[in-house]
Amino acid sequence: MQYRQLGDSDLTVSEIALGSWLTYGGGVERQQAEACVHKAFDVGINFIDTANVYGRGAAESFLGEVLQGIDRSSYVLATKVFFPMSPDDQGLSAAQIHKQIDASLQRLKTDYVDLYQCHRYDSNTPLEETMAALTEVVQQGKARYIGFSEWNPAQIRAALALPNVEKFVSSQPQYSMLWRQPEEKVFPLCAENGIGQIVWSPLAQGVLTGKYKPGAAPPADSRAANDNMNGFMQDLRSDRVLSAVQTLQPLADQLNISMAQLALAWILRDRRVSAAIVGASRPDQVADNAAASGITFDEPMLREIDMVLGPALKQVAAR
Repeated sequence: MQYRQLGDSDLTVSEIALGSWLTYGGGVERQQAEACVHKAFDVGINFIDTANVYGRGAAESFLGEVLQGIDRSSYVLATKVFFPMSPDDQGLSAAQIHKQIDASLQRLKTDYVDLYQCHRYDSNTPLEETMAALTEVVQQGKARYIGFSEWNPAQIRAALALPNVEKFVSSQPQYSMLWRQPEEKVFPLCAENGIGQIVWSPLAQGVLTGKYKPGAAPPADSRAANDNMNGFMQDLRSDRVLSAVQTLQPLADQLNISMAQLALAWILRDRRVSAAIVGASRPDQVADNAAASGITFDEPMLREIDMVLGPALKQVAAR
């Protein structure tokens, strides 16, 4: 496993991070979920990402239990705030930020998180109020650094322009071979301001592993076949997209790597990316994903990837 600095922070994170969206505390059986976390540490992953809304606190509670007994200084723990935890608890008001960080810390059974992220932008709360509250959370020692997920360039610039507040060190956008939108504006803006990228869905919800075949039903044990986990996948499973993805298999074979490793190594080719967050339901998936760290491509390979994915890129970009 190789490691990168997260933006201007002093956090050193593994290139592959373990996420818990749709999986731990919910979609994956408890024993398997625990095995995945332990395998992550075995293969050098030191970065765990979660959110209060995942399973309405269940993912944080699961991690709080399974991480007990592991040296707290040996891993980087990140969580998020914004989405509804109840009809009355949502958003990025000062009251919500202080309430939700305390609840997250209680579930995670820790005194602090290394990274506290705004899960989305809150247009119903003044940005000054949000940033002041996040600054207080850092000053109180409940979080070491702050970040955001899926903010647009105007929102990022507005936060950076505020005086006397904590500065963001991380951005968490969706990014993959099939979804490249952040490259145009978000990546350059963040790079200029010491903000690292920790990207989600780098395997496009598993589509880039190649396990979904055009015209065929999804494997019974896959995310696409699980109604609790497949709600974000429908536009990625058209025959046009799946056919294009299948043409990546010979390229992975040339490098003697798996399709998942190809997709993750493609992400990590960009040094502006600090880490790629993967979800896993089996320990062998964790190990396979972790092995993508350190794989490099030459320019001809990158051009060939772009060429074979051309039809899929046009369809996904139009969604």
